[in-house]
Order: sequence, then structure tokens, then C-alpha cells
Amino acid sequence: MSLSEDIMAALKTAMKSKDKVALTALRAVKSAILLAQTESGAKEELTEAQELKILQKQVKQRKDSAAVYLDQGREDLAEPELAEAKVISEFLPEAMSEDDVAKVVEAIISKIGAQGMKDMGKVMGVVSAELAGKADGKTISNIVKSKLA
Repeated sequence: MSLSEDIMAALKTAMKSKDKVALTALRAVKSAILLAQTESGAKEELTEAQELKILQKQVKQRKDSAAVYLDQGREDLAEPELAEAKVISEFLPEAMSEDDVAKVVEAIISKIGAQGMKDMGKVMGVVSAELAGKADGKTISNIVKSKLA
């Protein structure tokens, strides 16, 4: 069962149980997936990696919005955003710990032979491709910077 099929099944369940938070989050994800499909070409199926990237983007948007709301003292607006992020996160694979990401980064740095910050782009490209869907881009970037500095 593909990720979009899982989302559709969860959407139906949310409708039946009248779970408004899940319904809102899943409808947004479904919309984003449909937009991506029509953007890339007529009736073209998305790969699982593309679907995961869309889900990660949706979670990040909600977390960023919640952070802005919390900075402004609007907990009433932040709560639904965080709840939606949690619902969407259930469809993402288990995120890697920072230690695991650091081990992968170290292995790739030694494999590529990166010497400093000038090689950050090369390292980021390889690490991001290898850890797609498993780790947040910001986390990867911070670890790569610390290892190359």
C-alpha cells in the first residue's frame, strides 16, 4: 500500500470518527500530493521519496507556524498546528538520532575526502540523498558544519 493510499484510508477513518484535527491535516497533505502530481506531469505517480518529502515539508510548515504563534504568545493558535504536525508525522518513518546522523556524516566525509567548509556542498548533497526521509535537513546541516569546522 502506497503512502497516498495510507493517507486516504486515514482520511476516511478521520471522517467517520469526526476527528477535525486529523481531517484538516490529512486534507492538506492530500492536496499537496495532488498538486505535486499535477505539477510533475499528467497522471504521473509520485515516488515514495517524493511523498516523504511532501510530508516532511507539511510537518515543518506546521512546526514553524507554531513557533511563530508561541513567540507571539498565541498558544490557542499554536496547539492546532502542533496537533496537525503530530498527525502527519505518523506517516513518516522513524527519524534517526543525532548520533546516528553524525556517524553517517563522518563516514561520508572520510569517503569523499572533504577537507573543510569549502566541501560542505558536496557532503550535504551526498548525506541528504542518503538520509532522505530519515533526518531533518537542518539537523544534517548543523552536524555537517560541526564536523567540517
